[in-house]
Amino acid sequence: MVGSGVYLLPATAFALLGPFSVWGVLLAGATVGLLVLCYAKAATYFDVQGGSALYAREAFGPFAGFQVGWTIWLTRIATAASLANGLADALARFWPAASSGGGRMAVIAGSLLALAAINIAGVRQAAQLSLWLVAGKLLPLLLFVAIGVFHVDLQPAFGTPAPQALDPRRMGEAALLLLFAYAGFENLSVAASEFHSPRRNVPFALVAMIVLVTAVYAGVQLVAQGTLPGLADSTTPLADAAAAFSGEGLALLVTAGAALSILGTGNATMLLGPRFLHTLASDGYGPRVLAHVDRRFHTPALAIAVQCVLALTRARSGSFVQLALLSMVTRLLAYMTTAGSVLVLQRRHGDAPGSWRLPGGALVPCAALALSLAMLLSARPEHLLAVAVAMGVGCGFYLLRRRPAGTN
Repeated sequence: MVGSGVYLLPATAFALLGPFSVWGVLLAGATVGLLVLCYAKAATYFDVQGGSALYAREAFGPFAGFQVGWTIWLTRIATAASLANGLADALARFWPAASSGGGRMAVIAGSLLALAAINIAGVRQAAQLSLWLVAGKLLPLLLFVAIGVFHVDLQPAFGTPAPQALDPRRMGEAALLLLFAYAGFENLSVAASEFHSPRRNVPFALVAMIVLVTAVYAGVQLVAQGTLPGLADSTTPLADAAAAFSGEGLALLVTAGAALSILGTGNATMLLGPRFLHTLASDGYGPRVLAHVDRRFHTPALAIAVQCVLALTRARSGSFVQLALLSMVTRLLAYMTTAGSVLVLQRRHGDAPGSWRLPGGALVPCAALALSLAMLLSARPEHLLAVAVAMGVGCGFYLLRRRPAGTN
């Protein structure tokens, strides 16, 4: 979950919500908490992998399952593109050439191509890289909060928000961006079959994760808006705030943490995204060649290459914020179908003896569904249109399904 959003979005959140931003982070955490509870409950019905696509298929049928899997893959493209742009934004503070032109394209293309090459070389290399990047992205955040909390000016941190900050359209856009910072929790349930006692441990891990991440994010937002007067105009908010209260040394460490965090999330995106494409092709959706596994590296090399090329193309045509918003529109479809599937699965199967019970019963998925729909409707028309077109293309793949490899 901890990726680019926490390092780059505090400024945008403050520009949209003003001093209300800390409460916005907490409210976003509470909203995601409702979705987390839905995923936790859905996970109690299965001990196999699949996540959102599995829940949609079992509750609403194979077409719904396919469309959720298809949009999840599209999300990975938009996410990879936004992360590449975010990396350029983060590095621009100490290397101004990364802010535009050839320097920016070098960062974007270089990061995507390097991550694709690592993932083609083998899943072991990709997994080892992710483990090394975890500590590198968390330590700067913890230092930022631990040192910065003693320098917070409470007036700008908790002042009265301007009237425009409470405009429904601005609040809707802020909600989508803050939700992007929390995105990724849904990945935990994808590999449920590989966990010990998944019906018990996946719900616990999901709930514990959202509580801890919300606390960290709220602390980061509080320190940023309480120490940096010009936060709304900053393109590297945490680094600028760190420099203001602790000097360039901490700013450099925060920038390094941002780069490692973005690369870590980008690596996970490049690891998971092509597997969705490979699985769809293996099931007969799309060109058979995308189901190919490289004999030398034992990875879906062509699917990874396709993901890289599409992400690179998309990254050239949008900013970090705009691509983050686009990725959230596609994610919301998976969130909504999971919340709806909980209602169906509860009515169909009830609660197994000894299984985790959802607090509030049907109220939680209903609230999660309503909030997700409200955020979806607050998205920009061009994003909704782009997703609608993409889903139409998905319908074509679904209707033109070929016979999967290995069947008679």
